[in-house]
Amino acid sequence: MSDYTRIEKAMTYMSEHVSSQSTLERSKRMLKDEGSLMDVSPSKGLSGGSRLYDHFVKLEAVTPGEYRNGGQGVTIQYGVNETPFGKIFVAITPRGVCRIEFLGSRAVDEILANVHKDWPRASLVSNDNATNYVANVLFSRLKDGQSNPLSLHVMGTNFQVAVWRALLRIPQGKLASYSQIANVLDCPGASRAVGNAVGSNPVAMLIPCHRVIQKSGALGGYRWGSAKKEMLQAWELLCENPIEV
Repeated sequence: MSDYTRIEKAMTYMSEHVSSQSTLERSKRMLKDEGSLMDVSPSKGLSGGSRLYDHFVKLEAVTPGEYRNGGQGVTIQYGVNETPFGKIFVAITPRGVCRIEFLGSRAVDEILANVHKDWPRASLVSNDNATNYVANVLFSRLKDGQSNPLSLHVMGTNFQVAVWRALLRIPQGKLASYSQIANVLDCPGASRAVGNAVGSNPVAMLIPCHRVIQKSGALGGYRWGSAKKEMLQAWELLCENPIEV
């Protein structure tokens, strides 16, 4: 059975067997299980990289020097690749993935303009074959529990990077609220700032902003649409707790 068929069957099952109210109650229960998120305080700042996500993702922030030179001498390869959740735009530097976005809400040219804004002196080269590796590793990991490492090379403020690292500590199939993440960062009361950082996530799925919901248990926003967010959550939950569909 293909990934596409599995997801279609899973979403059909969810729509037929899980009401909106039961989904809300499930989310509330999951938010109470803070141990996995709270047991390790995320490292902050721009320096260094942290092996997270069960050694699946290595997140490295752009250094101040790289930021100042605007990516001069860096070649960024980009491409559009198929996934079970639709087409994604992927961009990679020699150090790692710098952008993943679902297509649909924005065109490729618009995303490329944003990449160029972040990396004004970098060379942008189309190469679907190079970026397809990212999608393959991501979904083989989701499906089979593999742990092929992927590196991320992201650009953000100290606070944004700290939030993104905290997101990587939310296990697959689990959820966290904005306020829980703020508490992990020792910034109680910064839920709104956390929400802004989550919304600025440049790497969909690999930095799992889809695992963050409202304190009430409500789904909350998602840059690529609430339906996509719910689909990702359902898929991860079913990966962790397989059922007959």
